[in-house]
Amino acid sequence: MFPAIETAELFKTPKPERLARRILEISTLPGDWVLDSFLGSGTTAAVAHKMNRRYIGIEMGDHAVTHCQPRLKKVVDGEQGGISKTVNWQGGSGFHFYKLGVPVYDEYGVINQEIDFKTLAQHIWYLETRQPLTRAIVTPYLGEHNGVAYYLLYNGILGDKRPHGGNVLTSPVYGLLKAFDGPKVVYGETTRMGQARMKALNILFKQIPYDVRAR
Repeated sequence: MFPAIETAELFKTPKPERLARRILEISTLPGDWVLDSFLGSGTTAAVAHKMNRRYIGIEMGDHAVTHCQPRLKKVVDGEQGGISKTVNWQGGSGFHFYKLGVPVYDEYGVINQEIDFKTLAQHIWYLETRQPLTRAIVTPYLGEHNGVAYYLLYNGILGDKRPHGGNVLTSPVYGLLKAFDGPKVVYGETTRMGQARMKALNILFKQIPYDVRAR
């Protein structure tokens, strides 16, 4: 069980596991998803784990690292506090712990200036394919998915370190892109290629930031 003294010092009203258990018994079945968007000391996630529920916990405080993560590790290892004996918890399974990176958009809805090529590429690839971008990207070519090739022209990927260098789709820039015999989606600041030319090359141009959706 996570140390009660430490939990009480950080949280004024830590909830007992038996209360969370009762709530989950009433409202969920084994295998259901449980969301706690203010994870606190991690009680909901700990109880959901022991009760064979899948769960998502969200927490912006440092205790996500100092309390929640260690607590769930203890649960996986089979700790016997809280409801463990009641539900015959013996340990097992596991969980994923993620830290969010820099927001893609600032408070004005503009792409954050801190976003680098890799981060924006991952964001765009997921928006387009609903798949994570797992391989290293060192050129504008992000990959091919369902017969469509995706490219990103953004901040120096073509070797030009000026803020807007290489972000504009022109005929010379197009010549530098990896060849693909099929439909192509190109993200960039703007394009100097005419619509007829892009249609002939089977290019769909999407403008940054307007065509970069938040989700």
